[in-house]
Amino acid sequence: MSGIAPVLDGTVLVSVGAGLAVAPKVLRRKGRPGRGGFGPEAALAVVVALIYLNQVLFAVYVQRAHGGDTSFVARHLPPGWFAVPRGNPVIDWLAAHTPAPELLAPSVLRVQAFLELPLVLLAFLTVLRRLDRGLYRRVARSPLPALAAASYTVAFCAVEWDLRNPYTVDDIALRAVSAVVTPIALAGIAARDGKAEERPVTARGLLVFTVELWAIGHLMLVLYDTALLYNLARLGERLPGAAFALAVLVATGYAAGRSPGGPAGPAVTAVGDALRDGLTLFLVPALAIRYAGSFGTPELAAAAGGVVLLGAAAGLLRRHGPRVLLRLVPAAAAGAVAGGLAVRWAVDPYYEAALLRGATAALLVTIAVCALLDASRKPVDALP
Repeated sequence: MSGIAPVLDGTVLVSVGAGLAVAPKVLRRKGRPGRGGFGPEAALAVVVALIYLNQVLFAVYVQRAHGGDTSFVARHLPPGWFAVPRGNPVIDWLAAHTPAPELLAPSVLRVQAFLELPLVLLAFLTVLRRLDRGLYRRVARSPLPALAAASYTVAFCAVEWDLRNPYTVDDIALRAVSAVVTPIALAGIAARDGKAEERPVTARGLLVFTVELWAIGHLMLVLYDTALLYNLARLGERLPGAAFALAVLVATGYAAGRSPGGPAGPAVTAVGDALRDGLTLFLVPALAIRYAGSFGTPELAAAAGGVVLLGAAAGLLRRHGPRVLLRLVPAAAAGAVAGGLAVRWAVDPYYEAALLRGATAALLVTIAVCALLDASRKPVDALP
């Protein structure tokens, strides 16, 4: 167990409590139309571009100021970091034409420290918007992003301290500034999202969303491996998968704009509500739970995740009643089997990749089975 375990464990407990206290009120709140503007996807693209630009500047700095040797920083961090491109013509040209390379010193860890929080929150809100645009606006303009920013920043800073190095104090200060600025920026983006209308729940829409969830998750894992760990040299081998995920998002965006299909039955509607509730409840404690599994108490992290799921289940029970939830049992069982098989399908360098594959398979099968159950049974209102 790491020395920062008490901090992460305490953050998990406080974050789960805050999420359970605030999220249900946000879920019940009515939305308001936006004034027109761009959504979180565009802002996320800007942040990703800045992160990769910083990687290029870091490669130039290492080549010019340290002769291509990353040991000055790599010795302070675990293995698996700082695979910098060598012999790349673009990097070589930029390095040769950079007049004052010492000015690029902040590219070492500090820029990333400021951008990580907007990156993860924008990715989360992008997923939420793809599921339900109205809910996305309500969440982004609620206290939840500020609570998440505080929770994530404590978790980030705790891990920073556990891996402390000559840049740690600067990084923690930048993360604190980002925690103040980011929720304000997110609320402003959501307020101008004029296309954030409510959408009816359909089986087709949920299947499309599940594929989008996989694509966004895959892109985030590519970003983590190639940029957040300063492994820009690995980008070439990851480009085909990233290009495919981007193509999937373009295709699903087009599909979502077409007719959503027929109205959903009670089981599919319940699955849609479970996704909305679960994602909203999970927003605040997500990162603390993730890091507590590695640096804190894994049993507490698992229990916290279970509490969040129980909170979502309680909301479904109040909204739909036990009869509808009973219909979800065979669908959930089939989804769990599919998810377990998908997790075991391959060995991944990061366990998050296996979890993403398993969650995608589980959701696809669960939604499909629920659609079949709705099509083969009488409406719940007609049951005795």
